[in-house]
Amino acid sequence: MGQVVSTGPQYDAGRTLWNGAVSSRPGVIVRCAGPAEAQAAVLAAQEYGVPLTVRGGGHDWAGRALSDGGLTIDLSGLRRVTVDPVAKVAEVAGGATAAGLVAATQPFGLTAATGSAGSVGMAGLTLGGGYGPLSGRFGLAADNLLSAQVVLADGSVVTADAEREPELFWALRGGGGNFGVVTSMRVRLHAVPTLLSGLVLFGWEQAGSVLAGLADVLAGSPDELTVQSGVLPGPDGKPVVFLSPTWSGDDLTVGERALARLDTLGTPLVSQVGSTTVPAMLAGIDAQFPFGRHVEIGTRSVSSLTSGVRDILSLAGSTLTSPHSAVSLHSLHGAAARVPVPDTAFGNRDPHLMIEIIAQWDPDDTHAAEHRAWAGVLADALEPEALSGGYPNLLGPDAVAQITHAYGPNTERLLAAKHRYDPYNVFHATPLPDPSGTRRTAR
Repeated sequence: MGQVVSTGPQYDAGRTLWNGAVSSRPGVIVRCAGPAEAQAAVLAAQEYGVPLTVRGGGHDWAGRALSDGGLTIDLSGLRRVTVDPVAKVAEVAGGATAAGLVAATQPFGLTAATGSAGSVGMAGLTLGGGYGPLSGRFGLAADNLLSAQVVLADGSVVTADAEREPELFWALRGGGGNFGVVTSMRVRLHAVPTLLSGLVLFGWEQAGSVLAGLADVLAGSPDELTVQSGVLPGPDGKPVVFLSPTWSGDDLTVGERALARLDTLGTPLVSQVGSTTVPAMLAGIDAQFPFGRHVEIGTRSVSSLTSGVRDILSLAGSTLTSPHSAVSLHSLHGAAARVPVPDTAFGNRDPHLMIEIIAQWDPDDTHAAEHRAWAGVLADALEPEALSGGYPNLLGPDAVAQITHAYGPNTERLLAAKHRYDPYNVFHATPLPDPSGTRRTAR
C-alpha cells in the first residue's frame, strides 16, 4: 500500500537525491505502490494547484524530481523486474534502477541496454535517450523500449507501444518524462556471452598523444566496441586520461585484440581489462560517483575528438578544482547511429561524442563556486567546437540555447505531442523548447 508523507524518515528518504546540493522540500510526497496512487496524485496536484514532480532513481543532477511546496510522486519503491528469458523481455517497474534490472537478468544470461551507472533509474534514463556501454551494439536505452504504462495528466492509464498510442510511444523514446508518469515499461534484452571491460589510465604528460590516437580508434570502432573516455584525478590526485572500453562481441579473440590496441596509445599507468559482467561494470561507476556529494554538470556534443576538443580536455585536467570531478565522453556510434532520426524523439543520430562535465565536491567543501565555475568555463570553451543542442537528460534549466536545439528536426513534432498529451504542462522533467522561443516553465 502506498503512503502520503510530509515529515519523518519516509519523507526524508523521498527527498534524498544523488545531488546532495538539492535542498527542495516538497509539501507532500506520495510513495506509490502502483498506478492507482500515481493517478490520485496527478489529479490532486491539479486540483490544489501545486507543482507536480516525479522521483524515480533520483539521479537528475538539476533536482527536477522535487519542487518546494509541491507534490512529489515517489516511484522509488516500485523496483520489481520480471524477466521472460524466452522472449528476451523484461517488465521493469517505474522506480527500478539499472543495477536492479541487470541483477535480475544476469541469472538468465541476458542483459539490457543501460547507462554506465547502476543507481540511475531506468525509466528516466530510457525516456531521455540513454547512452551506455552497449549502445554501439544494441542502441540507446530508448531504442530498446517496447512499451510503457503511463498515467496521463487527466488521470487515465494508457499503454503506449507501436500499436497503441504510437505517437506517445514515439515521444517517450527521447522526449523525457514530460508526458506522464511511467509506472512500468517493457524493455528488450540481449544475450552477451562474452563481455570484456576495464580501465586504462595514462599519465597527464601523455594526454595529447593518447587523445589523438583515441580519435583514430573511435573513428573505426565496430559496433561491439564502445569506449568511454575522458579526464579524472588519478590515485595521486594528478589528472589522468582514462579509457573504459567495453567489448560485447561474440568473438573473444577479436575483443582482446581490440582492447589491447588501447594500451599502445601510450604507456599506461594502469591497465586492468578482462572478463566481467554488466552488474560489476555499473557498480564501479556508482562507487566513483556516490549519492550525497554536491554536483554541477555541463554537457556538449561534438562530432569527433578534433584538436580543438583535445585542447579543451587538456584544459579540463590542468584546471581541476576538486578531487571528485571528471570529464566523461560517451560515444554514440554503431546501432545507435543507424536508427533514423524520425523514428524516435531523440534528435541526434549522427555519430558523435556526448561530453559530460561533472563537477563534484564534498558537502563541507567551501569552494563550491570554484567547482561550478570550472564546469561552466569548460562548457563555454567547448561551444565553438560543439554541435547544436545537447543531451536533454543532462541539460540544466538555464541552458536555454542548447534546449532550443536539443531535439533537432523532431522539435515541432515533439511539442505537438506535448500539447496533445499534456496541454497544461503538468509534467516538466527534462527541458523542452518553448514554441515562443523561450524555455518552458512550470505553471
